Amino acid sequence: MKPNYSEMSWAELKAYALKHRDDTEALDAMYDRRSPDSEATWFSPPTTFEEWETQAKALKPLFDRQQTSN
Repeated sequence: MKPNYSEMSWAELKAYALKHRDDTEALDAMYDRRSPDSEATWFSPPTTFEEWETQAKALKPLFDRQQTSN
């Protein structure tokens, strides 16, 4: 009988998944618990030079802000 993953703590689920590496349902339960990064901004890879320039311009303020904060 499979354990109830939703009743396990994160540490218990992790220990179970490490001990029972063939149980992919345990891994699915772990992936379901991960929290999305609300600050993340996803960019698809540029396919043309114009897209590359557009993305570089969009990312430049982020890089500049990070450099000034360090």
